[in-house]
Amino acid sequence: MKPVFAVAVAALALTAGGCNWIKNLGKKDNVEPPTPLVEFAPAVQVDRLWSGSVGDGAGLSGARMAPLAAADGRVYVASVDGSIEALDGATGRSAWRKRVGGRSGFLWRRSEHSTRWSGGPSVDGDLLVVGGLDGQVHALSAHDGSERWQTRIESEVISAPAIAGGLVVVRGNDGRLQALDAGDGSRKWVFDQSVPALSLRGNSAPLIINGVVYNGTDGGRVSAVRLDDGNELWTQTLSTGEGRTEVERLSDVDGNIASDGSSLYAIGYRGQIAALAPDSGRPLWQRDLSSYVGVAVAGTTVVAIDSDGNVWAFDRDTGANLWKQDQLKYRWLSAPAIQGDYVVVGDVEGYVHWLSLAEGKFVARQRLGKHPIEGAPVVAADIVYVEDIRGRLGAYRIRP
Repeated sequence: MKPVFAVAVAALALTAGGCNWIKNLGKKDNVEPPTPLVEFAPAVQVDRLWSGSVGDGAGLSGARMAPLAAADGRVYVASVDGSIEALDGATGRSAWRKRVGGRSGFLWRRSEHSTRWSGGPSVDGDLLVVGGLDGQVHALSAHDGSERWQTRIESEVISAPAIAGGLVVVRGNDGRLQALDAGDGSRKWVFDQSVPALSLRGNSAPLIINGVVYNGTDGGRVSAVRLDDGNELWTQTLSTGEGRTEVERLSDVDGNIASDGSSLYAIGYRGQIAALAPDSGRPLWQRDLSSYVGVAVAGTTVVAIDSDGNVWAFDRDTGANLWKQDQLKYRWLSAPAIQGDYVVVGDVEGYVHWLSLAEGKFVARQRLGKHPIEGAPVVAADIVYVEDIRGRLGAYRIRP
């Protein structure tokens, strides 16, 4: 666990608007209230295909859990109450549901031994992997939910594992990247990343491309390690964290890293957004921007959300600013997703917003529920799936 002291927490409540755990204190504690929503004439029709509740969601765990759409048209959802469920992506009907217990195996009723899921789920073929607040990592069959293996690491898992090349790479809250054998869960290597005394409540999920694992760190860096042996290839700093106090020196890369196949895109809290060369970490372009969520890339556009809730679009190749949408300021936005020609984000009051990718204008809005949406929306085919922190899940399609 990252050391957090009462005095530091009190100071964070006043100064660190981007902290995930501060969001959970309630709107009355926010320094600035959410910007009132502006009415507009919808430019596109968004249909809600289905909605429903799956477990208790992420609750107040601070994990930005999101549904994961996988092969065969399914959506997999995990919850802090220990439940994990596979749903038909088009209808929301349950294909299977399990509750996993740390000592009691699979349980259909709530138990004090149930594993509290907080990282994932992630899927590759028939392998479904999810991590918990107690460090448990479970692998299940994506087809029917039967258990493959389970193991435990030394720290809680609050970001989704990554699966590739016969390995499952898990990021612990202690900063360590660990590779587990996808067949039996045995440990293959550990890459230790130092963790500062104080950091935001959130972790960047590992990203695996062409045999390399990319990950954001709590020290404001992006690191690259070899998938086969865990040896470091390079490290690039996005946020230096300057100041006299631990709070002033907060400098995490908590948001997930994006890739378009030729470049990496990452952003740091109190740092920069940057395009990086995958082979060396060399910055291709950099812009000052602070964020605690990740970025999205589609076509020639990179979309980011700053720590105040402004939505930005940058040219993928040059970093030139294309547009800025400031009417969602202080609404504690989720990370962005791209659905066709539109940017999708969720907010603290349960609204889902669609913006034009070309101009940043509002084109549609729907309300999933009354609870915050912190996990990034997930797009599969032409459907976007959105989940709030209480486990309410919605599926939306833009009408042609």
